[in-house]
Amino acid sequence: MSAQIPAAATSHDHGRKASHEVAPGEIAVGVVIGRASENFDFFVYGIASALVFPRVFFPFADPLTGALYSFAIFALAFLTRPFGTMLSMQVQRRWGRGTKLTVALFMLGIATAGIAFLPGYEVLGAGAIWLLAAFRLLQGAAVGGSWDGLPSLLAINAPKEKRGWYAMLGQLGAPVGFIVAAALFAYLIANLSSEDFYDWGWRYPFYVAFAINVVALFARLRLVVTQEYETELRQRELEPVPLRELVQVKGKHVVIGAFAPLASYALFHIVTIFPLSWLLLYSDQSIVGLLWVQVVGGFLAIGGVLASGVIADRYGRMRTLGGLALAIAMFSGFAPTLLGGGELAQDVFLLLGFLLLGLSYGQASGAVTRNFGNRYRYTGAALTTDLAWLIGAAFAPLVALWLCANFGLAFLGAYVLSGAVSTLIALGLHYRIKQGDAGL
Repeated sequence: MSAQIPAAATSHDHGRKASHEVAPGEIAVGVVIGRASENFDFFVYGIASALVFPRVFFPFADPLTGALYSFAIFALAFLTRPFGTMLSMQVQRRWGRGTKLTVALFMLGIATAGIAFLPGYEVLGAGAIWLLAAFRLLQGAAVGGSWDGLPSLLAINAPKEKRGWYAMLGQLGAPVGFIVAAALFAYLIANLSSEDFYDWGWRYPFYVAFAINVVALFARLRLVVTQEYETELRQRELEPVPLRELVQVKGKHVVIGAFAPLASYALFHIVTIFPLSWLLLYSDQSIVGLLWVQVVGGFLAIGGVLASGVIADRYGRMRTLGGLALAIAMFSGFAPTLLGGGELAQDVFLLLGFLLLGLSYGQASGAVTRNFGNRYRYTGAALTTDLAWLIGAAFAPLVALWLCANFGLAFLGAYVLSGAVSTLIALGLHYRIKQGDAGL
C-alpha cells in the first residue's frame, strides 16, 4: 500500500520525511467514494424537494408557494453544516477520526432513512413538516462532520505539475451522484403511476441513499483508520485546530476561500434543482425527459471536471477559475432567454450550464487552501467549503424561484452574475494579499 511521495510534495512538509507514505492515487479513491456518496444523498433530497415535497408536505399551498416552502427547508442543511464541522472537530480531538466519521455517517443515514419513512402532511399534519425540517438539519450537520481531510492530504501529496488534475478528482463525486439520483427518479416516474410514485415510489431513492451511505462508511473507514493514513495525516499536521485560533491567524483566507468558488456554486443548483421546479410550474416539458437531459448534462459535467484538471495544470488554477468566472458571467447574459424559450432552448440552457459547471467546479474546491499552511489547512479547508456552500448554493433554488416568479427570468441572470463577480473580486484580493506577502 505504500508508495513514494513525489519530491515536489516534500516542500509542504517542512523538511520532514514521513515514515509511512501513501500514494496520491490511493488517497483519490477515498476522496471520490466519500464525495460521490454524500452528493448522491444530497441530490436525492434536492430532486425530491423540487418534484415531491411541495405535493406531499405542502398540499395546502398553491404549487409556487409549496415549492418555496420546500426550498426553504432544503436550505436548512447548509445552515447547520458549519456547526457540524466544528462539533465534529471536538469529537475527533477526544475520540479520534474514525469515531468522528462513524458518528457523522450514521447521523446522515438516520436522517435519510427518517425522510424515507416519514408520513406526509395528510397523515401527520404540521408534524410532518417539522420532522422533515429536523431531518434536513441533521443531514447538514452530518455532512459537515464527515470531513476526513483526504482532499487536503491529496493536494499536499500531488506532484506539483499535476495539482490541478488531482484537485479535480474529488469533484467528480458531484456529477456522478447527480447522474445516479436523476436517472433513478426518471426511471421511477416513467414506470409508476402518479399515485404510486407520490405514495411510495419517491421513497425508494432514499432507501438506496441509506444503503450507499453504509457501504461508503466502511470503505472510507478502511482507508482513514489504517496506520499509514493516520501517520501521514498526523505528520502533515492535518488535525483540528481551535476555531478562534484559525480566525485570528487565517481569518482573511477563510473569507477569500469562501467567496472564491461562488461562480461555480451559484451555478450549481441553478442547473440541477431550480430548473426542475421552474419547468414543472411554468412549462409543458416532460419531467422524465427533462431529467434525462440533465443526466446527459451530468456526463458533460464529468467531462468538464476532467478537462479542468488539464487546463489548470497548463495555465494555473487561479487563471482557470478567473477565466471560467468570466465565462459564467457571459452565460448569465443569455441564460434567461434560453430558459424562457422553447424545449430546445431550455435543453441548451441545461447542457451548456452543466458543461460550465463541470469546468468551474473541477477547480473550485481548495483553490486557495494552500495559504492556510499545514497547521490550519485541515480545519480551514473544511470551514471555507461549508461557508462557500452556505453563501453560494444554499438559497439558490429559493431565491431564484421567488425572483423569477415575481419579477421575471432576467433576475436569474443577475443571480448567476453575482456569483461570477464574487469569484473575480475574491481572486483579485487573493492576488493582492499574495503579492503583499511576497514583498515582505
